[in-house]
Formats: sequence, C-alpha cells, structure tokens
Amino acid sequence: MNLLIELLAFAVAIGVLVVVHEYGHYSVARLCGVKVLRFSIGFGKPLFQWVSPKTGTEWTIAALPLGGYVKMLDERETGGAPIPVEALPHAFNRQSVWRRFAIVVAGPVANFLLAIVLFALVFATGVTEPAAVVAVPAPNTPAALAGFDGGETIVAVRAENAGESGHVRSWSDLRWKLLGAAFDHKRVVLSAKDAHGTSDFQLDLRGIAEKDVDDDFMSRLGFEPGGGKLTVAGVQPGSAAQQAGLAVGDRLRAVDGVPTDNATAFIAYVKSHAGVPVTLQVERGGQAAGKLEEVRIVPQSQRDDATGQQIGRIGAELATQVPSIDVRYGPVESLQLGARRTWDLAVYSVRMFGRMIVGEASLKNLSGPVTIADYAGKSARLGPSAFLSFLALVSISLGVLNLLPIPVLDGGHLLYYLVEAVTGKVVSDRWQLVFQRAGLACIVALSAIALFNDLARLIHF
Repeated sequence: MNLLIELLAFAVAIGVLVVVHEYGHYSVARLCGVKVLRFSIGFGKPLFQWVSPKTGTEWTIAALPLGGYVKMLDERETGGAPIPVEALPHAFNRQSVWRRFAIVVAGPVANFLLAIVLFALVFATGVTEPAAVVAVPAPNTPAALAGFDGGETIVAVRAENAGESGHVRSWSDLRWKLLGAAFDHKRVVLSAKDAHGTSDFQLDLRGIAEKDVDDDFMSRLGFEPGGGKLTVAGVQPGSAAQQAGLAVGDRLRAVDGVPTDNATAFIAYVKSHAGVPVTLQVERGGQAAGKLEEVRIVPQSQRDDATGQQIGRIGAELATQVPSIDVRYGPVESLQLGARRTWDLAVYSVRMFGRMIVGEASLKNLSGPVTIADYAGKSARLGPSAFLSFLALVSISLGVLNLLPIPVLDGGHLLYYLVEAVTGKVVSDRWQLVFQRAGLACIVALSAIALFNDLARLIHF
C-alpha cells in the first residue's frame, strides 16, 4: 500500500511540475507569436495524442513520464524541409534575442510562481507547527552562550542595531529567520518570553560558515524544540534502561540535575557518558504531578559505526511531545510569505550547489527520482499541507536546476542569448555542439551521482 501511495504521489508531483514548466514556455511562445508544434508530457512512444484545431499544436502524453518538452517551429530543426514563407515570422529562430530569452526563461519562472502559490495556499489554509519554545541548550553552544536556559518562547528576531523586529510565529518561522541571518553573517537579537516576562538575547551568527548551514543548523546553534514532554516509548530487553527499571510511559524530567525536555539533547548527553553513571529524575505513570523518582543508570559503551568512537547507549526509545501552534495568515500576507519562502529556498539551493562544486558540501546532498518518490509518498501520508510544501520545494529545485548555465538546460540557452545580446553575434553551431556535448556529460554525471545516492539511502551502503 505504501509503495502504491509513493508511486501515485510521485506521478502527481512530476506531472504537475512538468506541465507547469512546459506551459510556461508554451504560453510565452504563443504571446510572442511563435508557432508551437508539439506539447509533450514525457518522452518516447506517444500513448495519447490530440491536435488542437485552433492552434494546430499536437498535445501528447508519452510513455516515459520523467520530463517533457515544447517543440516550436524552427528552421534549424526541419531536417532540410523548407518552411512556407508565410510561416517564417512564426519561427522561433526568427524572433529577437530578447523574445527568445523570454520564452526560455518562462519555464523556470513558472516553477517559481507555482511554488509561491503553493506556499501561499499552505500559509492561508493553516498548518500545525511546533511552537518556538527553546529546549535546554547544550553547553557552549551559541544558544547557551546567549543566555538561554530552556523553556523560553521566542517571539521576535531583529538584526542588531536594526529598528523593526520580525515576528516569530512558530519553530519553522524561527528557523528561516536564523537561516537568513546566518547566510548574511549577522548578529541578531532574539526577544523571548518566560515566566518572568520578556527578555532580549544577543546571538552572534557572524562566525557561522556556509558549510555548517544544513539540516543540523539549528542543533549546532543549540536550538531544539522544547517545552514538551520527553517520555520513554520503548525499552530494549537486557539494556541499561531495563536494568535500571525504566518503563514505557516514564517521563524524563532531568538528567544529573539538568532539566531535559528534548530527545536530541538527552541522547547527546548519554552518548558522552559511556560507562559513567548518570542520575535521571523520572515522573512515573500514575504519580501525582511534580512527584519525582531518581533512577541511576550506567550507559553501556558501544562503538559508533559512523565515527568509530565509543559512545553511551541506554537502550530506550524516546518520544517527544512538544507544544504546537496553528499558524494561519491572510491572503496578502500569505502571498508575501510564499514569495519570501520561495526566494530564500532558491538562494539556498544555488549556494548549496556552489558549495558542492567547490567541495565545501558533500555530493551526497544530490537526490534522484527514488528519493523524490519516497518523500512524495511520506508527505502525501502526512496530509495536504505537507504534500503541497514538498511540491513547492521540488518546483523550486527544478527551476533552479534549469537556470544553471549548463548547455542542454534552459540556463545554457539563456547564456547563448546573453552572449548574442552583448556581442551582436549568434554563437556558432560548432561551438553550440561542443558545449552541448559537455553539458550532456555534466547532466549524465549529476544523474549518476543522484542515482547512486538514492541506492545508498535505499540499501544503506
């Protein structure tokens, strides 16, 4: 059943993204007076064909659905057959350089516009997200050095010495604001509320390297969702947890006297205490609120496969229930936020790709169709908001990828047109052929790496 959901979600995602991208090319070509011969979803043998009596365009659904194309009237692609004189003004190659530029760039732009609309829908319809409550930060992290103790609710972020603050509505909102500040190497001031009122905390992000801005970015800063309940969800037989008497349903309140409400920080503490006794404060199921028991436990020392070092494990499965908030925006604000989120993700994608080229980021970040199908299925099972957000993310990735200055992609053609606009000369067919072969080699290499990463994630090698 899960496989069927993944395949259906993948088919819907690819179908929507391809149609939108190619329709961007098609619509601007029609506006520029260019005759479109074929609009194809997929490649290979046609499964369905229909010719519009009004425009003469052949609409096709082909057997291989991983992409699509718009074929326009072009003197260079007739195989030597002459084009009627009256049709020449409608040929793509007869258009001005700026019209050709507009037709080609319309595909990626359509993907960005789709992402804006999808994000706006998510923001307008509302989504449940973790509240911006901070867990107890790990020692010596930027959050701890800024003065956070855990339990504070962050309500605003502003740049140091700047006037207007950006309101923080959720954990996701906080993450994006800190991500932008880290990219810009800023010092920011976080306004946070606790039982004693509202206080300001200065956070220095000037020393954050771009290579550190990844999925673990917030954890590196010492920020984890907090304010919730950390409970034992399972105990492995023969483990240190079982020997110490931990049971399913136990709520962990503190470790060695330090309050804990986040699984990540708790696990990190246990890992660093291999073979060293730790004391847990536990609230048992059925006990009155606030009545705690102390449980002494010695984490078993095990070798970490990733680092080769000895780490501590207690053999307990943990569950974190953090406070959540329903986030909903008005129509205008939703569009503004959708545009801002699309811009931020596009810039992040470009920077990440640049870091991979210079070796500052791992090529393991590249994903192929298998990973996309997996995430499509997972997001579809989480609900409409998650799937629309996933669709917007992939649409942005497709738009950015097509704008890269690689021949055979839209960005490669745009580069040709920019050279033509500056020099007044068309790039020769000979050089275009050379660049096209080089571009094709780049695409094949990227596809091979992405497929390898897919297989590595699938079979864990």
